[in-house]
Amino acid sequence: MTDEPKDKLFTKSFICACIGNFLLFMGFYLLLPVLPLYLINMFHCSKAEVGIILSCYTIAALAVRPFSAFLADKFNRKPLYLFAYAIFVAIFISYPLVELVLLFTFMRVLHGLAFGMVTTTGNTLIVDIMPASRRGEGLGYFGVANNLAMAVGPMIGLFLHETVASYNVIFYTALLSGILGFFFASRIKAPKKQKVVCEPLSFDRFFLIKGFKAGLCLLLLAIPYGITTSYIALYAQEIHILGSFGLFFSLMAVGMIVSRTFSGTMVDKGKIPQVITYGSSIGVLVFFVFASLGPVSVNHIQIASFLFYFVALLLGVGYGMLFPAYNTLFVNLAPNNRRATASSTYLTCWDVGIGLGLAFGGSLAEFSGFPLTYFIGAVLVSISTIYFVRVVTPHYNSNKLR
Repeated sequence: MTDEPKDKLFTKSFICACIGNFLLFMGFYLLLPVLPLYLINMFHCSKAEVGIILSCYTIAALAVRPFSAFLADKFNRKPLYLFAYAIFVAIFISYPLVELVLLFTFMRVLHGLAFGMVTTTGNTLIVDIMPASRRGEGLGYFGVANNLAMAVGPMIGLFLHETVASYNVIFYTALLSGILGFFFASRIKAPKKQKVVCEPLSFDRFFLIKGFKAGLCLLLLAIPYGITTSYIALYAQEIHILGSFGLFFSLMAVGMIVSRTFSGTMVDKGKIPQVITYGSSIGVLVFFVFASLGPVSVNHIQIASFLFYFVALLLGVGYGMLFPAYNTLFVNLAPNNRRATASSTYLTCWDVGIGLGLAFGGSLAEFSGFPLTYFIGAVLVSISTIYFVRVVTPHYNSNKLR
């Protein structure tokens, strides 16, 4: 066992885990908004081709998650975590060297496999080192590290693209972030895993069946979010909104920080369904506003610009509430010896939604424009919210273990 007191949340291991997680996702999100531009400018890909290439990453992460969870539930998680982390960081070196789009796609697949394993094992490891009574709060802070990277990473990536105008600088910055993150991850003191009695293989060892209904809601929420984080720069250019795209992600970060000041405590008080309902409702509003920006920008570009940045703040608040609440929901549905399976299911459902958003968002936007794309996204979030209130909440209250 770790020598750090289990009743304390902010131990050295917890802080190192949060920093390592932040730098891991920083490396990933540095590239996310830049890669569509890179593929279009360097390989002359269409928007539809960009969506397919980028979605390969998520599909690979999705494919490896169940197996990563199975291994993490059977063996010590820290060695698996560091092994996957090292591979994830090393692959950044390949991007500046790749000159063929097919080879680039192959490297994205490999990167996705490493990402799927490192996030599954890391998400389970953080649960192991925090006290159960403060799990919602702890996952909230851990999620802040993740979500801040979602906001700050694209901002830095776009800033480097606009000022340095060198894709190689962006790739090597992501590599540096990963190297620093690995150092902090290696400082985590994790509990030794107790010997596990061998159980027969079944589907539930790879996917938490009790989490299927909640996972469907999370999947629907992830689709328009994936579209936003990947294509927001292209959408802003399409409707002629000027200014720094980095400001959009900065406001998202502020919204996420604000939401974590109260949502984690609410989760620990047992108000998970309420937090998810509130966060989803904010998401409905956000994506309907996004859908309206195209028509509004035609005659009122200043109003459209204000709304563009204002809803970025709301997007951060809404999804900042959803991440720790959904994460805790899945953990509460699983026995302790299947924490990794619960984390994998949570992340898998999110990845499926993100992948669908990447794969079809670009194609839909190319043929019908972003306003209709976001309108469809708003409808999906509305369906998710209604289904969660009517079906998932009663199911969760009947099946939760803690």
